[in-house]
Amino acid sequence: MSKRAALFLAVVVLLSTPCHAQWSYDEHVVFGNSLGDGYYYHSWGNAVAPSTLKLDRGKLPLVSEGCFSPPNCLALQWQNAQGGTWNVSLDARRHWGLPWLKGDAISFWVKSDKELTRAASPLLQLVDEKGQSTPSKPLLGPLDSIPANKWTRLTLPFSDFTGMVASTSSNRFDPNRLARVSLIQGMDDERQPHTLLLDEITVDGAGGNAAASPATPRGLAAVGYDRHVSLTWQAGDASVRHFVIYRSADGKNFTPVATQKGEHTRFEDFLGASGKTAHYRITAVGLDYKESQPSAPVSASTREMTDDELLTMVQEGNFRYYWEGAHPVAGMALEVLPGDKNLVALGASGFGVAAMLPAIERGFITREQGVERMLKIVRFLAKADRFHGVWPHFLDGRTGKTIAYFGEYDDGGDLVETAFMMQSLLAARQYFNRDNAAERELRETITGFWREAEWDWYRRDPQSDFLYWHWSPKHGFYIHHPLVGWNETMIVYLLAIASPTHPVPASMFHTGFAGQSETAVRYRRGWGGTTHGDHYTNGNTYYGIKLDVGVGSGGELFFTHFSFLGFDPRNKRDRYTNYFENNRNIARIHHAYAVANPRRMQGYGDNSWGRSAGVNAGGGKPNPRDDNGTITIHAALSSFPYTPVESMKALKHFYRDLGAKTWGIYGFRDGFNETDNWYEDVNMGLNQAPVVVMIENHRTGLVWKNFMANPEIAPALKAIGFRED
Repeated sequence: MSKRAALFLAVVVLLSTPCHAQWSYDEHVVFGNSLGDGYYYHSWGNAVAPSTLKLDRGKLPLVSEGCFSPPNCLALQWQNAQGGTWNVSLDARRHWGLPWLKGDAISFWVKSDKELTRAASPLLQLVDEKGQSTPSKPLLGPLDSIPANKWTRLTLPFSDFTGMVASTSSNRFDPNRLARVSLIQGMDDERQPHTLLLDEITVDGAGGNAAASPATPRGLAAVGYDRHVSLTWQAGDASVRHFVIYRSADGKNFTPVATQKGEHTRFEDFLGASGKTAHYRITAVGLDYKESQPSAPVSASTREMTDDELLTMVQEGNFRYYWEGAHPVAGMALEVLPGDKNLVALGASGFGVAAMLPAIERGFITREQGVERMLKIVRFLAKADRFHGVWPHFLDGRTGKTIAYFGEYDDGGDLVETAFMMQSLLAARQYFNRDNAAERELRETITGFWREAEWDWYRRDPQSDFLYWHWSPKHGFYIHHPLVGWNETMIVYLLAIASPTHPVPASMFHTGFAGQSETAVRYRRGWGGTTHGDHYTNGNTYYGIKLDVGVGSGGELFFTHFSFLGFDPRNKRDRYTNYFENNRNIARIHHAYAVANPRRMQGYGDNSWGRSAGVNAGGGKPNPRDDNGTITIHAALSSFPYTPVESMKALKHFYRDLGAKTWGIYGFRDGFNETDNWYEDVNMGLNQAPVVVMIENHRTGLVWKNFMANPEIAPALKAIGFRED
């Protein structure tokens, strides 16, 4: 094993040890810091003259000097005038999937440029998910004033707000569903200018957070990469609110540069260039904001890395989502992080299974560790809910029971998510081929899943031309969603036709996925809003690139990834197209769209492209009407097999130019929007692993080779009509 692999293994073992933090950052924090500069994306405000409120593009400004916790805080600057008003609001839930905030009081750390009296302070109003609001209350609460230039913590119990309500309506503010925090002009004070810094806005206990001071972090280690240093450490036993990262250029004078959530023991610090050395130490901050003694210092240097080293670095980083970020009981991937820590996503977990193969081959983990994790996953899946052999979209990671996340009818089997999982399990069945008890159990369990999946049941009836996405034991095929391509569902038909026990006719690939019926045509027109590709085949040219198959200009880029993590489209075609070349052309269209940039979005170009599904992606298609300015990072990087030159340009730009905002503990974050200054510390399970797997397929074809080696696949492709091309 190489020195680098050995070091990573040591870190994996270190981080596999559960952290003892009892305080979950994302269940309490409204605002801690921002990845974006200039202004805070999740805020908005306005003012009516003669009152004034300083805003930047309608949002609350950020400052980086003198904050309570690094690297930045909010700057509220106002003047109150008779006859005028102002208000500013913050989203308490920054993106979908986040847990509701827990606690019975809201707290702010504030610092005023002058003594601020209760009468002159802004008013605070809270709003829940249904739009029910509290009466407004002075931000200072019971305090008569706060001193100038001193950080002060303000804590206002929710009971102070709910107790003020006098109403016969049953619609009361729900403090357990806090959605928005608003600050509003208070009493007129003759246009006196005020500046109030706001930091660490949290929902906590009204009685304070009495706790033992946290232990000093131990075992701090630093590894330098091309532009950043990766820090890892061990936490003590006390509950930790967050860690503070201190950096020094000379090893003597340390400055706080960042914070890290208390449940994480890793941080990625960008130095912005190769050949730079930095020294680090960290402290732990307890629930009562007491800070531990600093750790022993360490140092590391960045160095310029080759293209191959950059690819390995990205694969390693993204894989951590499925290794370090997995559910501790199920061993499987969560839907989104930060998010519900028990919402296990089946398809995302399947992609994580596929990522396990290159992780082992490249030494990120040992084969023995991979087998151990795989056994945890398949044993969990064996006990989890299945519906005619098909798993649901979401499982409770503690119990394996179905979570009907998308509504009451989503309480049964999800054929598409199951296909994503099965594709990866079949690749794993071929890869884990050693003659020992553990790997035999893996293969036998996977074969059992493969044989028990009733693909034909999801045909709904023997005469149906389509497979259907969902079936519920309570509601049957109520959702009634036929699987019609071109989209991510191609793998469903391939596996259903290949099934050794419950197959569907090969003709269904042509009547269903590539169907020409009125139902199929209506489906594509409804999805794409165009006749281009409504009969599956397209034939039009976009930016000088001909598209054989696809609705409109081809759709989101994940269409070219999700069904092709295992299915190798190279050198084969059916009656419609060579899918490798068609996928390449879709990727080229996305690249050309970014270069043309018809909506003049900031940051688009030759080295910054890729539209696909994501946390903030909007429509995700390369069309002006679907374009909200968001680049989804996995889109370009998972396209490496199709566009290696353009994808490498994107990788270097995302990392070297934007890495301080786009790279985190799980590799690349989900996306970014330079037009809106949107950079969120969010990773999606469906998007992290395709980067790992498709880069590996580009480099060695590893996952392609193992999936295609399954004996059921070649006969199914032949029956559909695939031939060498």
